[in-house]
Amino acid sequence: MPPIADVTGELTLRTLAMPGDANAAGDIFGGWVMAQMDLACGIRAAERARGRVVTVAVKEMVFELPVKIGDTLCIYTDIIKVGRTSITLNVEAWAQRYLSHRMDKVTAAVFVMVALNSEGEPTVVPDE
Repeated sequence: MPPIADVTGELTLRTLAMPGDANAAGDIFGGWVMAQMDLACGIRAAERARGRVVTVAVKEMVFELPVKIGDTLCIYTDIIKVGRTSITLNVEAWAQRYLSHRMDKVTAAVFVMVALNSEGEPTVVPDE
């Protein structure tokens, strides 16, 4: 896959959009795209926190273009802030179009994750 000039962050998750994730017109459900973004943020934040994290907020999300059956959804994440117990990430979803190298940005958002201890209570995010 060729590099994308406008992408922000590191590639964290790639997955294939399948017919079971689509409506009758072949457009992938926005909730499925958002779930993939949440998974990617969970992966990246858990690595940074070195432990369990949960999503506490998703800031404004606008779907600019549809994802179609057969597209590869590529999720890029960038940690933009680490608080005492929280990690804030910028996340972008790009569609690599089916049987093509063309990449289109479909949506972006800011996700806020909180680190939890074994009792499920917020815990301090360790220094890097």
